[in-house]
Amino acid sequence: MRTLGRDAGMLRQMVKMSSERGLLLAAAGLLVVGVVVGLMSGTTLHVAGCCLRWVGIGLLGVFALRRRSLTPWIFVAMVAGAELGFDEPAVAVSLRVFSDIFLRLIKTIVAPLILATLVTGIAGHGDLKSVGRMGIKSIVYFEVVTTLALVVGLVAINISKAGVGMTMAPPSATAGEVIAAPPPTHWQDFLLHVFPENIAKSIAEGQILQVAVFAVFFGIALAALSEEKRAPVLRLCESLSEVMFKFTNVVMYFAPIGVGAAMAFTVGHMGLGVLVNLGKLLLTIYGALVAFGVLVLLPVAMLFKVPVRRFLAAVAEPATIAFATSTSEAALPRAMESMEALGVPRRIVAFVIPAGYSFNLDGSTLYLAAASIFVAQAAGVHLSLGEQLLMMGTLMLTSKGVAGVPRATLVVLLATAATFRLPTEPIFVILGIDALADMARTTVNVVGNCLASVVVAKWEGQFEAEPVSDVVLEGMAE
Repeated sequence: MRTLGRDAGMLRQMVKMSSERGLLLAAAGLLVVGVVVGLMSGTTLHVAGCCLRWVGIGLLGVFALRRRSLTPWIFVAMVAGAELGFDEPAVAVSLRVFSDIFLRLIKTIVAPLILATLVTGIAGHGDLKSVGRMGIKSIVYFEVVTTLALVVGLVAINISKAGVGMTMAPPSATAGEVIAAPPPTHWQDFLLHVFPENIAKSIAEGQILQVAVFAVFFGIALAALSEEKRAPVLRLCESLSEVMFKFTNVVMYFAPIGVGAAMAFTVGHMGLGVLVNLGKLLLTIYGALVAFGVLVLLPVAMLFKVPVRRFLAAVAEPATIAFATSTSEAALPRAMESMEALGVPRRIVAFVIPAGYSFNLDGSTLYLAAASIFVAQAAGVHLSLGEQLLMMGTLMLTSKGVAGVPRATLVVLLATAATFRLPTEPIFVILGIDALADMARTTVNVVGNCLASVVVAKWEGQFEAEPVSDVVLEGMAE
């Protein structure tokens, strides 16, 4: 009976997946036919094309309703917003208030989220001295690899120039006006501005880099205390980070409306040409992630004599989970189990992989580098090499510790834009393709953290030095 029930469940799942694919194909077909018909001359054909496209969007809505997930709704909102901006530009432009509401809600998250997650990430492992040599090696590895990820993303977006040509004006600008580049800042001014004089003032003014610097010093000081004195504050920071994660989840329910309104405004204000820039950005990100794997992760594996074929076989399942769910946490248990089965001691796995989720987000870091420069390009702001490097330095801090937040890159991008006085409109447009980019960057995050555990084990001379638990072997055999 149990077997029959399982077979029936699998059959229902297959039927559901087949019907969902049918809905997607039908929706895509109607959208394509609607575009083709709409391009033909004649008022009747134009109206018919418009109707076909909206029916296709309706089918996409049915698909999203059946999936009961936020990601399909964001995609549907992006398509519907683009269509509304094309059909009714005047109405679409008036919807900007909803994207502004979403922006305000997100801005309330930034400072407490980064403060709590950075402090927890630094102080969460207890006494810094007890972390010892393994901790130092892990941090060195994390920073070197994430810096290389920033470089790859920076080079890729400067080569593709995906944002050039969008020229999105700030909210206070009139139509056709291009935002002026921020005045040049001397390195002494920037260095002084990095350090906060009042943490409450930094939070109130949205000076997120100052908040991050304060969190780093606070986390180090907290880690240096005894367990008895550290525990209450650490629990408070952990609880605050969990609250902000939940806060983000609640706010993200408004994301389809905010994204749809932003896309409607953008297309209504600028036309459909913006979609070309989004396509270029997506191709740039995927190409850069592949290049990062080939030019950085593979040489690192070869340098530390990691058994590449065995590693790829071990990481295949957690990487697949990460790609399908776009969530690093969903792959965490299997990733730790797979690396222990590969030969990494449990104590190294238990330290390196969770720490990597805060400090070694290779895919997300690369994406943030590309997206940040894309925002500047879309705003018509020319950033010198020095200014771009300062922006990358900011991302090195603000991107830490937000792996557990859905659409965390939106939070970091908004913080970066505020720090460098860039407009926020291109960020909302980017969110339309964020779901597609998220699958690839999350996969790279998981693979990068798994590789980090093997590298540290090799560096420590502990790879395959301890027997693998029978429970782990049994779990991997299932």
